[in-house]
Amino acid sequence: MSSTSLVQNQMYKEVDEKIIFEKASQFAKEYLESVFERNVYPTEEALADLDKFDESMPLDSTNANDVIQFLNEYGSPATVTTTGARYFGFVSGGAIPVSLAAKVISTFWDQAPAMHVLSPIGSVLETVVEKWLKEIFNLPASTVAGFVSGTSTANFCGLAAARFRLLSNLNWDINNKGLFNAPQLRIITGKHTHSTILKAIGLLGFGKENIEWVDVDDQGRLELSSLPQLDDRTILILQAGNVNSGSFDNFSELCAIAKKAGSWVHIDGAFGLWAGAVDKLKHLTKGIEGANSWAVDGHKTLNTPYDCGIVLCKDEDAIKSALHMAGSYIVTSDERDGMFYTPEMSRRARVIELWATMKYLGKKGIDEMVLEMHKRAVQFSTEIMEVEGFSVLNDVVFNQVLVSCADDDLTDKVMKRVQELRECWAGGSVWNGKKVIRISVCSWATTASDITRSVNSFKHALNEIS
Repeated sequence: MSSTSLVQNQMYKEVDEKIIFEKASQFAKEYLESVFERNVYPTEEALADLDKFDESMPLDSTNANDVIQFLNEYGSPATVTTTGARYFGFVSGGAIPVSLAAKVISTFWDQAPAMHVLSPIGSVLETVVEKWLKEIFNLPASTVAGFVSGTSTANFCGLAAARFRLLSNLNWDINNKGLFNAPQLRIITGKHTHSTILKAIGLLGFGKENIEWVDVDDQGRLELSSLPQLDDRTILILQAGNVNSGSFDNFSELCAIAKKAGSWVHIDGAFGLWAGAVDKLKHLTKGIEGANSWAVDGHKTLNTPYDCGIVLCKDEDAIKSALHMAGSYIVTSDERDGMFYTPEMSRRARVIELWATMKYLGKKGIDEMVLEMHKRAVQFSTEIMEVEGFSVLNDVVFNQVLVSCADDDLTDKVMKRVQELRECWAGGSVWNGKKVIRISVCSWATTASDITRSVNSFKHALNEIS
């Protein structure tokens, strides 16, 4: 038997004894047992204890049990309880139990489904989930999916596919010729477009200064009357779920106009696209099938763990050409090779948790869970408006509620005090020039009593300040 190093022997021993895995499992279960009642945000003491991580790089190996113990002792108290029931910040979803369990298994599998030969299970699950997504969103049969880290990357991929296709239609090979001297493309979007769209536009070389901005209505929806003339050099970017108000653009009319002009339509549906999976809410996404590409997250409304983003594109050749790679070492197959639908080759098999979530919930379960989030948002709006001193500034069509007080200063103070109370957590934003507290109901675990409890925290915060 060949000789092995001391650290190698130690790691073989750790695999054999499994003590560190049992300890990690124990700590994970303890965390889960307290997740619905613990502070939504870390205490000042827990935040101060994070200084204990700030040390010089150890020279020698550290005992594995000590590593896990240390991580749990000082890391666990400093977590933000996004997997709980009263976290309403940043449109961050919870995580349904089966998805967490699936992630545990997938962590040990440590698959990278860039090619079928690298991960047959990853390849198969991506194929299956792609089919399910097309079915649940009622998308064209030609639609393909790429599984990325989040909607930021998904938007980038969708717009990269648009750039390739429109330039190709103009006899310009972007991959070989680049952007220098390329035909000018147009970017048209509403004035409330999300910042991740702006990031993608910058990364793709379009230039934010070249955006043709379209006016929006009082809910953030793109105004048809303000839409400029479209043409075959145009990428029109729409929203399924305004990040503040939760509003949805008029997809049926806008996609029809774009199709007639030969334009490409991309829909940023990070959290809102899932409304299309709910019988009582799918009117919000009517007409999305007329677009060319879509971006959506699993880790928001669907409640998979982080990170789980999806780009969907009905032009397979465009997205594969835009994100292509080659190499003598690459082994392609007749099955799905996932690297052709994403920018990166080395990526984890996040589709495992996505598959588990969709398999577990089924169509009816997704319908019920997402509709419940909407109901709880409506409840928050109703109850907070009954408290003197608060106003709701948006139409609650999905899961977003925008709350304000008498003036910007008071709104900021109330928000800060709510965060300090740690009963719930919500962040701030600006809506039509006015500061607001933004409540995003995105967890399967949020009940009617959680909403009332949170509204009472808002009331308490306002009373303390007033």
